[in-house]
Order: sequence, then C-alpha cells, then structure tokens
Amino acid sequence: MSDFPLLNANRNTIAVHQVEQFRTLLEEISATNLFWQKKMADVSWDPKQFQSLEDLASFPLTTKQELVADQAEHAPYGSNLTYPLERYSRLHQTSGTTGKPMRWLDTPESWNWLMHCWAQIFKLIGLRPEDRFFFPFSFGPFLGFWAAFDGANRFGNLCISGGGMSSEARLRMMLEHQATLVCCTPTYGMRLIEIAEAEKIDLRNSAIRGLIVAGEPGGCLPAIRERLEEGWNARVFDHWGMTEIGALAVEEEHCPNSLTMLETECMVEILDPVSLQPVPTGQPGELIITNLGRYGSPLIRYRTGDIVEVETEPHPEGRSLLRLKQGIRGRTDDMITIRGNNFFPTAVEEILREYPEVIEYRMTLISERAMSQLDIEIEPQASLESDATDCLFENLNNILRERLNFQPRLKLVPPESLPRFELKGRRFIKK
Repeated sequence: MSDFPLLNANRNTIAVHQVEQFRTLLEEISATNLFWQKKMADVSWDPKQFQSLEDLASFPLTTKQELVADQAEHAPYGSNLTYPLERYSRLHQTSGTTGKPMRWLDTPESWNWLMHCWAQIFKLIGLRPEDRFFFPFSFGPFLGFWAAFDGANRFGNLCISGGGMSSEARLRMMLEHQATLVCCTPTYGMRLIEIAEAEKIDLRNSAIRGLIVAGEPGGCLPAIRERLEEGWNARVFDHWGMTEIGALAVEEEHCPNSLTMLETECMVEILDPVSLQPVPTGQPGELIITNLGRYGSPLIRYRTGDIVEVETEPHPEGRSLLRLKQGIRGRTDDMITIRGNNFFPTAVEEILREYPEVIEYRMTLISERAMSQLDIEIEPQASLESDATDCLFENLNNILRERLNFQPRLKLVPPESLPRFELKGRRFIKK
C-alpha cells in the first residue's frame, strides 16, 4: 500500500496542494460544465480571482436543494456534468433520507479518484494484507460501500458480499469465511448483535477485529460505540462520506473518537448554519466541502447539513490534518426545539443506547396546540421481567428529563413491534 506522504504533510504543504488542485478543477469545469458556468456567471465570479484558500469564501455556497432543482430541470442527471454523457460509466443515487433521491454519475477517472480516497482511508485504519471484508447488505443504487468493496478488492483483499440473504445467513457466512472487517451502518451492526444473541451465534469469539461504520451518526458516539464494541468484541472505525461528494473522512487506528478529514482530497470549512460565517475553533458548525478530484461531477462549497466540531487536542502522531471531535453530531435539518431547548435526535439516541435493555426505539415529533411534543416508543428486551421493565421505564423517564430539560412522553411497545433497518435507521418522524 502506498505511503501517501501528504497524509503526514504540514499545513502549508497541504494548503499549496489544495490550491493547485482547485485551480486545475476550475480550469477543467469552467469551459464545459453548465451548472458551474451558470453559478459563476450569476455572481460574476472569475476563476482567475482564486489565488489562495482565503479566496474560496468569495465563491457562493451550494445546497442540496439547488442540485435537486437542477436535476428536475435537466432530467434525469442534471447539468453538473463536465463531459459528454458517453464518458460516464457509473450511476449511483442518494438514499433520499431527507428528500427526493439525487442521481450521481462518475467517469472512470472520477471513480479512480474515489478509489484513491479509500486507499488513504484503508491506510489510516491500518488495513492488513490478510484482512477479509464482509459487506452484509444488498448492493443497490446507493453508493454505500460500493467504493469500499472495489477499493479493498483492488488491494487484493478478499471481499465477500452478503446481498440477498437473511441476517442470520449473513452472520453464519461471515463466520464461516473468517471475515476480519465488517462494513455496515451502526444501526445494522447493532441489529446483527441482536440476531446473534437470539440465534446463539458467538460473535465475540469470531475472527472479526473491526467494524467500519458509516451512513449515519453513531460510530463516534460513546454509548453506541460501546454497545457495538462490546457486542462484537471488535474495534469500531467511524467513516464519513456522501454519495454526492465521496468518501472523505475516517477514524484513524491510533486516534479514536474523532474523524480525520482527507484534506489531501478536499477543502473543509465549518460555518455557522445561520450567519454562514466561520465558527471559532472548537465551536460546532456546519461542515462545508469542496472535493478536488471528482472532475466529472464536482461540488464546490457544498453545504452537507452535518454539524461538526474541530478537535483541538494535538494529534497523537503529529499529523496536521483537520479532525472532527466525536464525528458527526447531527444534521441541521433534524434539530428539534422544545420549550426553548435545542437538541438533535442523536442526543436522545446516545442516552437510550446507554441501556442495553433497550433493543429499539422510535421518536415522533408532534405539534399539539402550537406546541411541540416528543413521543418516544421504547422496545425493551423480550426476556425482561415486568419489574425490570417498570424500573427501566422509570429510569429512562428521569434521565431524559434531566438531560433534555423537558419531559418527553415515553411508551413501552411489544417485542419486534418496531421496524428494523439494514442500511440507515429511520427512527425520527416529524408530524
């Protein structure tokens, strides 16, 4: 595996690299990409005015709503295409968790850039030649771990797809082939623990040494991380990326509880989601990304909607790449305000995951008489005695009230009554 010297470069070297790469990108797209031509023309932005990283702030921000509208107007793929359609060889689409799915095309060159990103991710997590990957989900149109599968396969690692199988069959296949790394969402990682316990499958003594999780917040949240590592007896590696921008962050092998941004392949800004001004270091803000190698369909100053905070502690090995403390904290469009208290659904999940007796949950935000109310359905372990269930209910009521500063309405529901998820969990409903 390549050494990737830029991963260990100082800030000045990284900045010079980013400026050079962005200039090349601008040169590539300014002549043929209709989306970016129009965006630059609308604000009279000349690519020649970009001379340093500070000049990036003069470029307008890009939103998901813009991309969705562009794809509706220029169906089916939108106008963010730098080359003729015959140059593109791969199609993926977003999951549509917060709206209509977006389609995304890649040229072979852009796909190779994604492989380059994953090569650095594998380097940072300490991938070994003998590692065997298991991907326990069906490969559909979502980008998911398609790039991880292809990237690991190019390195020569054995990659096993668990598509078209029940969760129990996936677990048995995973153990039979002595897989060492599993790629899944945090939600499905916890679901597989639940199934393994029900089927008397011994996960803790398997060959699995690590879980690479992505697709939703959780890998860096202490309660969720603890449950996953305890159930699998394996290390959790959080990972972050999006279909429209690529795979651009991962939790390093020797640097837990934070995400290292691949500033070798992107430029990162963290802005206040309201004022759109840079936040002070160590304060939460919205993650803004400009990717630097996906020439076929790039994104410049893209508002991801993810709330993050810069890690201020020094890197244990001296690396200067920006890190995000405890990964993704929540999403701007998911923030809840009840009785003057602002919080994200991840705050509730982190509390509930501290209790192993809670198998699954669902939150519903309801408006009643112009007031917001949060209902939480709790599915406890089926084996829990009634006294223990009553105690759990009382404890959850108390701790949620103390930490959230208001009282949500809790309801216990029967075993297996709440939905289970293979990919992203959808546990938050707004009515």
